[in-house]
Amino acid sequence: QKAEVMLTKEENELLTQVGPGTPAGTLLRRYWYPVSLAQDITDDSPTKFVRVLGEDLVIFKDKSGRLGLLADKCSHRNASLVYGRVEERGISCAYHGWLYDCEGNILETPPEINEAITKSVKQRAYKIKEHIGLLFAYLGPDPAPPLPPYDTMFRKDGTRMVRVHPPLNCNWFQAMENSMDPAHLQVLHQEFIGRGREPVNTTRGYTDDVEDFIFYMTDYGGLMKKRTYKNGMIDQHPVLFPNILRQGSSTQFRTPIDDTHTLHIRMHFYPNADGSEDPNAFDPEILIDPPNKTDPEKDHPFTKFILHDVNSQDQMAWETQGPITDRTAEHLSYSDRGVVMLRRIMKEQIQLVHEGKDPIGVFRDANHPIIDTNIDEGIAQITSNRSPEASIVDNK
Repeated sequence: QKAEVMLTKEENELLTQVGPGTPAGTLLRRYWYPVSLAQDITDDSPTKFVRVLGEDLVIFKDKSGRLGLLADKCSHRNASLVYGRVEERGISCAYHGWLYDCEGNILETPPEINEAITKSVKQRAYKIKEHIGLLFAYLGPDPAPPLPPYDTMFRKDGTRMVRVHPPLNCNWFQAMENSMDPAHLQVLHQEFIGRGREPVNTTRGYTDDVEDFIFYMTDYGGLMKKRTYKNGMIDQHPVLFPNILRQGSSTQFRTPIDDTHTLHIRMHFYPNADGSEDPNAFDPEILIDPPNKTDPEKDHPFTKFILHDVNSQDQMAWETQGPITDRTAEHLSYSDRGVVMLRRIMKEQIQLVHEGKDPIGVFRDANHPIIDTNIDEGIAQITSNRSPEASIVDNK
């Protein structure tokens, strides 16, 4: 029984192209994305190049302590602002000294004073803010919404840890489809979930442990996966549209760099047992993962993945599909219905934005209550040691 016929080339492009003016790119610009560690911007190193949604940008912090996010190429003669000199009022291009503030206004145009330029030209500028040790960027139209009030991002009754995974040399949507594909857990990750048991064979892995799985939308717009095991244990955790997987203690961000590269950052939240607020709740420990490939600069098949944990297995599965997987060549089955659901919702949200409406996952109320994403249930499963995910939660 098939869940859906294969996609056309045009449908595949609709889902995967993230650049300015593309339908998916227009949708994705309605959200905030982590684009850097906050610790990467210092007084000694106040600028950093980043590519986000296919745009080349520079993060900087001026000497007044303000963060800015501007187009990388100077509006004068296209030199990179990564090499600009930060000043009290902004960043000055190293080539001729044109000075920009954090909003992209041109304050000075050495060697002359050119009011025609300062009044009519503006450097492309975006919003950027620091939270939980990360710098979040918003590339969409005004007014920008607040950061989404998810519990793992805003609860104060615990500590956090941030892991920066190796960048993914593939389209962001391949990682997100994986998050709506619970069937792969018992096969791809069978080496890490057996708890001392041996699978019946490597073809089925631990597939037979699962009674069934269903998918549904939450009242806050999350795409919930509910997996019921034959031993009675139930695991359910959401995909927070468009680019976040919430599972166990972790919140995984997949930031589209461009059509064929993705930034992969994971944040763990560990609640305090007594429910007390932690003064270091928003000051996480930072870990940088080593590469998962023998030659990190190359792609499959010219390098080999080191499958030493769950994350490296996932990266192998995502990247070996190709930089942008050819969905016209797929043959979907009933177990792929979560993937089909994600594709349908992606198309629906693209259309909503086209109609001038907010998509799911955008919350305009600055005082919106914190949203429960099932973190306490996930932590309880880890503590109870019943779930197969419990043994891999720090990797998955």
